[in-house]
Amino acid sequence: MQQLNDFFTTLHQYIGGNNWFIFLLLGTGLFFTLYLKFPQIRYFRHAFKVVRGKYDRADDRGDTTHFQSLATALSGTVGTGNIAGVALAVHLGGPAAIFWMLVTAFLGMCTKFVEVTLSHKYREFDEKGMVSGGPMYFMKSRLNIRLNNGKLIKTGYWLGGFFAVATVLSSFGTGSLPQINSISNAMFATFGIEHIITGAVMAILLGLIIIGGIKRIAKVTERLVPFMAIVYFLGAIAVILFNYENIAPSFLSLFTNLFNGTSAVGGFLGAGFAFAFNNGVNRGLFSNEAGQGSAPIAHAAAKAHEPVSEGMVSILEPFIDTMIICFLTGMVLLSSGVWKEKVYNQFQKTDIVVLADTYDEGNEEDVAELSNFLNNRSSISFHTGALQVVDGEIVNENSILHARSLAEGIKVEKGGTAYNGEINVVNGRLVGTTNDLILKGNSLIHSAPLTTIAFTQSFLGDWGKYIVAFGLLLFAFSTAIAWSYYGDRAITYLVGSRYVLFYRIIFVIAFFFASFIDTTIIWNLSMLTVAFMTVPNLIGLLILHKEVKQTVGDYWIGFRKEHRK
Repeated sequence: MQQLNDFFTTLHQYIGGNNWFIFLLLGTGLFFTLYLKFPQIRYFRHAFKVVRGKYDRADDRGDTTHFQSLATALSGTVGTGNIAGVALAVHLGGPAAIFWMLVTAFLGMCTKFVEVTLSHKYREFDEKGMVSGGPMYFMKSRLNIRLNNGKLIKTGYWLGGFFAVATVLSSFGTGSLPQINSISNAMFATFGIEHIITGAVMAILLGLIIIGGIKRIAKVTERLVPFMAIVYFLGAIAVILFNYENIAPSFLSLFTNLFNGTSAVGGFLGAGFAFAFNNGVNRGLFSNEAGQGSAPIAHAAAKAHEPVSEGMVSILEPFIDTMIICFLTGMVLLSSGVWKEKVYNQFQKTDIVVLADTYDEGNEEDVAELSNFLNNRSSISFHTGALQVVDGEIVNENSILHARSLAEGIKVEKGGTAYNGEINVVNGRLVGTTNDLILKGNSLIHSAPLTTIAFTQSFLGDWGKYIVAFGLLLFAFSTAIAWSYYGDRAITYLVGSRYVLFYRIIFVIAFFFASFIDTTIIWNLSMLTVAFMTVPNLIGLLILHKEVKQTVGDYWIGFRKEHRK
């Protein structure tokens, strides 16, 4: 399992974690923002009118209303990224990571507008009148190459096929695996419910919903999304107001260390600009999925006679998902102060690194060396050999990093009792028969557990963790529902609708098993699948930029003629 995690991490460094991916993502959003003259601002008010159905026609074709499509797409984006993803971004990059999440969302509002417009324009209907749409369809129709002799090379068909395969993989890496994993972790931490029980119950519910297809999914999400957003919003406001004296400093911290990184503070060992920038953009994409090409699959099902009108609706997605919900989560984490505090927790073995030497947080040179290592600016020596454990305590004096912090008060257990024996370590990583060992101690934490603790820092007290558990349950579950639809539309493109049921069965089974798999591995897998979808989608959007501008211009000409009557 550790080798698999290392492979995912290494591969991610060359794809989604590399600067070229970041610049492609932000560059595409910036290009269209300037090229289309800030549509995310100019069309924002109009988008609300469209989503209310003000301009609907009785003969509009599709499976869902504008609001249902928005709710389904939001259910696919509002998920673990808003609770666990924001906490992970702050854990890795400090407060400045939230700023870059917001920048990604603002530019993403335009990217989302473009990708949804094109996907809705080139959607297809089957013999039963059901819609299939998404980037793979505009790729198939518009990205072919015609040679001088008139011969057509179906490059668009194969590019669409690559995107569809990536969508299927991402439906597991984004929509299924991390969602149930976060749910089961939250249920275990809050109520003590075993991971496998949570997985079994949620898998059964998921199967009952997705078997009904997009119409049943839309009916569930249009009720679920507003309810879960309101509950989470009220809980977040309660924490922020309780820590009112930290509101201004927390907000300013988003900008004060924007270009030089966040210094070491508390148990946080510091984060440079590159880490804040990279993780802010990546987690922003994971949260709102602008540019990934997933949401256009849901929007393609909307009843609309003009593809641009559905593009307008999609502008609201990154705004609601990231600029409201993610920002609130970030302010909860910063104002409560828990992001830089060590807490007693059970260690995840993939987050453990055993160092060759002993380090002291009170020593500035030690902190600087560890900070440089964690920010990939220098290397450090790892321990190889055996750790001796007596009555649950590690005898060796080697420092141990857990969750990018120096772990303290470590206890080792086996079968619920103090462990006596050895722990084998190779190049800093635990190896051998360590699966049945449990390590506990004080360290920083990340993802959903960090947000859970932050929500207890208000007048709600321990009741706050129930809001996170409940919110995570609804957010993550609704994401899995939406992604099952994205995956089955991709399967339809690749091999036809007859294999959709087979895909849904596998999706539900994987959903169950992911409830008790290591969280770190799942996050690393999900970031890979996101990149595999995003790259071909963004390339396709840039190639068709002139068509997008023409389509938008035609929409406004027709709109003014129709409503001048």
